[in-house]
Amino acid sequence: MAEGRLGLVILGGFLGAGKSTWLRHQLHEGRFARHHILVNEAAGTPVDNLLLGGAARLTVLAGGCACCEGLPALIAALRDICDAASGREAGQIDGVVLETSGLADPGAIAAALAADQVLARRLRVTEVLVLADALHSAAQLAAEPLARAQAEAADRLIVTKPAGLPAAELARLVATLHRLNPGAGIEGAEQGVPVALPAPGAPYDLPALTGAAPIRPHRLRVGAEGGWVALSVWLSALLSARGEDVVRVKGVVRSPAGRLLLQSVRRVVQPPEILPEGEGPTPEEGVIVLIGRNIDEELLARSWARFGA
Repeated sequence: MAEGRLGLVILGGFLGAGKSTWLRHQLHEGRFARHHILVNEAAGTPVDNLLLGGAARLTVLAGGCACCEGLPALIAALRDICDAASGREAGQIDGVVLETSGLADPGAIAAALAADQVLARRLRVTEVLVLADALHSAAQLAAEPLARAQAEAADRLIVTKPAGLPAAELARLVATLHRLNPGAGIEGAEQGVPVALPAPGAPYDLPALTGAAPIRPHRLRVGAEGGWVALSVWLSALLSARGEDVVRVKGVVRSPAGRLLLQSVRRVVQPPEILPEGEGPTPEEGVIVLIGRNIDEELLARSWARFGA
């Protein structure tokens, strides 16, 4: 507590930047051990919190982005945490970490909290961390106004997954981020572990942006039992055909190996992670969330129904 206010770290970044993976490593290293972790999911089916079993205190805010429709729930949760920190949990909490949805603007969240008459007296934003996916950030910064707004709001920018990018391209990305936000420190991290970045190169020329269809989450029920082979083939075909529109896929499905945490960013599908049975939060199995634009939810469901059958 500083000046009677509880510190808040805002962790942001575009869809698939690796926020939960980065935060999981920090928890493993003992950082934020005495922090209350808030995880915001724009979709109604929370998934990212499954990676944060090491958090001592964890609250999930699902079903709305914290910078817009989910803001009232965020304010209510933060007020409750502040009440506990000055009451029954006095001295037990060092601060709060808010992992935002990939659709959130951290700057808008910070401004909204500062405008709240209660939280302005009880909470202070200590740092805004924004993660940038090395594999996809150049394209995102060129096409997505939100990706630029996130980078511009950061106190510290962390480039994730740098090992998958040639050094020359990585140097150009570092320079582009520095041009967007000259005041932010820029670091690298692979699976949450700090790594060195090359010296900045020539920045990319970012075009002026025109309006684009909004990015929205969509739920698809694929069934809790079996069907893993059919789902993997269908999803591969979907991403091949619509990878530019389907920005992010995540969910928990049942396979012969057990519960699998399934995630993808654009056309890149991450290796599924086996979730231990009976440990950590209980996810909704058999539902995947597709986040993107120009998605017809009914057409998507009919496609899966035909293929799965």
